Order: sequence, then C-alpha cells, then structure tokens
Amino acid sequence: MKTKIIKIDPENIELAKIKKAAEVIKKGGIVAFPTETVYGLAADFFNKEAVERIYKIKKRPKDKPLSVQIEDISYLEKLACGIPTSAYQLMSKFWPGPLTLVLPARPEYDKTGGTIGVRIPDSKIAQSLLKECSTPLVAPSANVSGEPAATTAPEVSRYFDGLIEMIIDGGKAKLGVASTVLDLTASPYKILREGAITQKDIQSVCN
Repeated sequence: MKTKIIKIDPENIELAKIKKAAEVIKKGGIVAFPTETVYGLAADFFNKEAVERIYKIKKRPKDKPLSVQIEDISYLEKLACGIPTSAYQLMSKFWPGPLTLVLPARPEYDKTGGTIGVRIPDSKIAQSLLKECSTPLVAPSANVSGEPAATTAPEVSRYFDGLIEMIIDGGKAKLGVASTVLDLTASPYKILREGAITQKDIQSVCN
C-alpha cells in the first residue's frame, strides 16, 4: 500500500482535500490527521474491519478501547447513555478541547466493556473531517502502542508508512500533549490519564 500525504493549512482549510480524506474513511480506509493534542488515526466508528485494522497496526491490546471523536454533542447521546450532569458541565467548559470523557456506552455500541471515551477536538482540520464524514470516528493517537504519540506528519510516516491510506499534514500539533481522559462511570470520578487539562482544571468544574 502506498500512503498518500496531503498538506492542509490548519488556518485555511481546503475543503476539496478534506473531502478526499473523508472519502477514504467512508470506503473503510484509515487517515492520520492532526488534532490540537497529537496526531490521530481516524476510521469510521461503525466499520468493524477498519477498527480492527487500527488495533492491528497500532499493536494495541484488544482490551484497551479506542477513543472516539464526534462533531457535536448531538452524536454523544447516540453513543452513550446515563450521562451525568457533571459531564455536561465539563463539556460546556472544555469542549471543543483536549478532554476525553469516559461514559456508559449504549448497549448497541458497547465495544469497550461497557464504556466509551468521547471528545470533540479543538482543531479546524479535525472538525472539518468529522463534519465531512458525518459519523463518529475512532481516533486513537498515531503511534505504535508503547511509543510516543506522533505530533507531526513525518513522525506518523515513520510509524505507519505503507500501512494506512492517507496522512493529512497539518503541521505540528498545537499542544503536543495527549488529551486528559476522565472516567465518569466511576464514583468518585477517576482521571485515567492526565494530559493537557489538569486535575485542578477539572476540580474547578466538579468536585
């Protein structure tokens, strides 16, 4: 497989290029793309084969769920259920942004042992891609499990050249730090990974 690299200015989105990337995803392919945190690997959440490919190329254990990115909150209630009030408070404060919320998954979408991790990215490229795809995207960090997450397109290439269909080169990821993962299915809530948003930030919204 030859991996195609397309350059997109993150401040001047070329919709024609976004459409090409979205077509790859709609056909079951994988596209690496920049978010404000790190680069991610995008595939259609509902395409089982594409999701399996991501697990394979990342060498990721099957018991480790893949995070999901959505275009807006309207998608959230299609994927999760029993969403607590604190989740909406956190979304209001930190979305779009580098906070992944782990919530109870709807039974029909339970691919992760009862939970699903979701966020809305604060990146024009990511948001444009999500809008064009019109579907939630599994979007784990672009790296082989155990290795540092890619923050540039060349770093993605070193991991996945020849293994994925396309890389969107949008320059260096703005933050360069993964999203914070907050489990709201636990009581009290539990930070599974502290990233760009700190525990203090979260405590300012919900105690």
